[in-house]
Order: sequence, then C-alpha cells, then structure tokens
Amino acid sequence: MAPRSDTILTMFSDSFRIALLLLLLLPQSSSRIDNAQLFTDIKTLSSDKMQGRQVDTPGSEMARNYIVDRFRASGIEPFGETYLAPFTFRSVRSGSLSERHGVNVIGRIAGTKRPNRYLVISAHYDHLGVRNGQIFYGADDNASGTAALFAIGKYFSSHKPETSLIFVAFDAEESGLQGSQAFLKQPSVDLKTVALDINIDMIARDDTLYVVGTKLQPYLKETVERIIAKSSVKTVIGHDDPAEKKVEDWTQDSDHYSFMQAKIPALYFGVEDFAQHHKATDTFETIDRDFYVKAVDTMVQAVLEFDANFDSLPTR
Repeated sequence: MAPRSDTILTMFSDSFRIALLLLLLLPQSSSRIDNAQLFTDIKTLSSDKMQGRQVDTPGSEMARNYIVDRFRASGIEPFGETYLAPFTFRSVRSGSLSERHGVNVIGRIAGTKRPNRYLVISAHYDHLGVRNGQIFYGADDNASGTAALFAIGKYFSSHKPETSLIFVAFDAEESGLQGSQAFLKQPSVDLKTVALDINIDMIARDDTLYVVGTKLQPYLKETVERIIAKSSVKTVIGHDDPAEKKVEDWTQDSDHYSFMQAKIPALYFGVEDFAQHHKATDTFETIDRDFYVKAVDTMVQAVLEFDANFDSLPTR
C-alpha cells in the first residue's frame, strides 16, 4: 500500500509543504494551453483601461489593437495586409437613431490537406462599456471567448490542422449580432467553402459547458458526442429545443445564429447566465480559473474533432 499523502508531507520542510499545497491549489494545467498567458489575456481584455469594450469607443479600439497583437503572436495570419474589417450599422444611441462603426478582427491558419475549406472559430469581443459611471468589464462575456481564440490559434499554429481555420473576433454582438452579420455580407472567403462555425461566448464561470445547435442540426451530434467524451469539464448538449418551455433556447443568442441564418452549420459553446451576467461584477476576479482552462482545452478538442471528421459535415 502506498504511503498516505499526509505522511509524505511530513518528510519535507514546512516551506516545501506550503509550496506544494499552493501548487495543488492552482488550476489544473493542460499541455495544450498556456494557463499564464490565457489569464493575462482575459485579465487585460477585462481591465479598467478597456472601459468595457463597447463598440465605437476608445476602449473598443484599445481592445482591438490588443487582439491584433495577440493574433500575430499566436501565429494567426491576416487575410492580405490587415486583420481589420470595418463596418457600419445604425442603432439607437442616446435616444436617437445614429450610424455606428464597428470593426471585426479576422485571421487564419492554413490547412495542410484542405487549404480552401474552412472552419470558423469565433467569439465577440465587445461588451456594454460604461453605464452611470460603472465599467461593465465583461470578463466572462466575452473576454473569455476572445482570449480562447489566442490559445486555440497558438495550438494550431504549431499543430497544423488539415482544414484551414478562420479566427474572427466579432464586434457589436451586443448591438444585435452586427459584427457577424457584417462578416457574412462581406466574407473573407467564398461562403460555400465555410463548413462550420464554432462560436465561443461565455466559458469562464460555472460547472457545465453547454453545446447548442444539434437539435436543428442533428448531423453534428455524433462529432459533438465525441467532444463531450473527451472533455475535461462537464459538457452537455442543451438549450436548443424550443419544445422545452422551461429551458431557455439559446439558438438566437449569439453570433452562431447569423451563420445558421446563412445556412452554414454552427454551434455555440457557453455557460448558463449567472449573477454577474451584464453586471459590473463580471470581472476577472470572479471567474472560475480551473473551469476556464478546461473549457478552453475543450474548445481545442472541438476543433480537432471537426477537423478529423470533416467529411461528416454537409457539402455546400
């Protein structure tokens, strides 16, 4: 029989025991994820200086510049000379209809076998900005998804996928999915070459990761079940059945819906609403770090599974 852990600890000095206990309390590491960089990214995107990243504000521009730098450092390359894709839309602001300006950040990693077919990995980077003097930091919503893009990009820049990947940080999701609508109106590639959108929105808090979209797209379920089987965090299918009257249907709740409207298969990965949702308390300090690392690792697994099972996706 192996010695008990408390017996082993008594063999070492007090300082060593303290260091060991602190190490055990840290979020479990994934060899596919750089935890320290992931936490730096989500903390930076949800910091005071980003001012809540509301579309068409200086805070949004600062966040966008950070995203460009992190795309480049993660090995995500631009289409052409720039990562930026500006667009305009009209919305009510200060009680009147006005033109507003958003900017999507778009990059890619070329596939080794299917360079002209694409999986889109998306997350919106905008949030609610400053209201009544309070910053709405948006750590989970959706600095968490945006930072995940960098981690996923870093992994696949050194573990090349067979299918090309498009990474998109959408602007103006909170204004009615405006960024994803703009992307689909002026896409970086022929939309017929896009096989699937994997949309990440709020993955840094809770104990369960939901996958939304298999109810309307049952042909995705087999691959999703493989993702669930390999996930290091509790992952379930749900929130996509309108017949379940007591369960919210998230089918239209984030940028994946724009792809579904365009007849492009799409899935949404996210967590339940929480006490900090659309509150000033959605801060870096209130995220669940261990859950977040595991959720990002699951997103890497999701891309691996759909890349490996690309033929299961419908031909468009």
